[in-house]
Amino acid sequence: MAGFAKLVPSARGLLVFEAAVRSGSFTAAAREFNVTQPSISRSIAQLEADLGVALFTRGPTGLSPTPEGRALYSAVREGFESIEEAIGTIKRNSAAKPVVTLSLSSSLATHWFVPRLTAFNTRFPDVDLRFELIAGVLRGPAENVELATRILADDDTHYHRWAFSPEIIVPVCSPSYLSHHGRLNHDSDGEGHILLHLTDAKEQWLDAWGSVAHRKTSRAKWLEFSDYAVVLQAAMNGEGVALGWLSNVSRALLQATLVPASDRQINTGRIHELIAPRSRPVRPIVSDIRAWMIAEMQAELKALRALLQPGVL
Repeated sequence: MAGFAKLVPSARGLLVFEAAVRSGSFTAAAREFNVTQPSISRSIAQLEADLGVALFTRGPTGLSPTPEGRALYSAVREGFESIEEAIGTIKRNSAAKPVVTLSLSSSLATHWFVPRLTAFNTRFPDVDLRFELIAGVLRGPAENVELATRILADDDTHYHRWAFSPEIIVPVCSPSYLSHHGRLNHDSDGEGHILLHLTDAKEQWLDAWGSVAHRKTSRAKWLEFSDYAVVLQAAMNGEGVALGWLSNVSRALLQATLVPASDRQINTGRIHELIAPRSRPVRPIVSDIRAWMIAEMQAELKALRALLQPGVL
């Protein structure tokens, strides 16, 4: 390819040549390039001079390529078709919707994000999402996604970090369950109640339940699930009481599909954060989605103040 510029000093000559052969006349080629017919003639003459051969015969019936002209046209046309295909692919790829990968808990995706998909699609009509979901306790690396929710150690420097929601735990149930079973007394034996719990968080959060969850003395029925989204869905269906993490149940509380099941409301002092790996730049669209998610959560937290005990939020 380094010697191509020496063989053909002007690539425009090849473009003009291809148009002249394809259209069958210098005049038609001139219209295609929005120039005069003499300009096309001069370009062809220069190309012929550079190659040292005649590319066209000009006769009473019009313009026709010489054998050398036909050979050159075949090669040029094949090259141009390959270039057109490559440029088309590049343009299609550049015009494709950006895809953003999110790592969220299955419960946050199900009970917080999915109800907002219409709003998201209105705000980001040209963005596709890919969700990588975590069924149990929210943990694990997030190096291979662009945005995630996690609770990180204070000294973790692997990620960009933005506060999303305080970790507040509110035992919740459906209005129908509350009507039939009454409020849960965490210091009682729990008789008549059904407790819904996440399997791999059982030991960690027993204190949040209180003595009602002590297996030796509790008379409550205990149901465990490995997916927190199912825990919350069971609570919404009236099947029992669940520990509700505010970032997951905020919308349900505002819509009264879930209600506080007791007077217990715990602020752990920890923060659910949106994070992005520092190992690569944060794309502008990811920053926009992060800002949108935070704004949505902040609006809900503000609305929830009336439902929570003073000082909890």
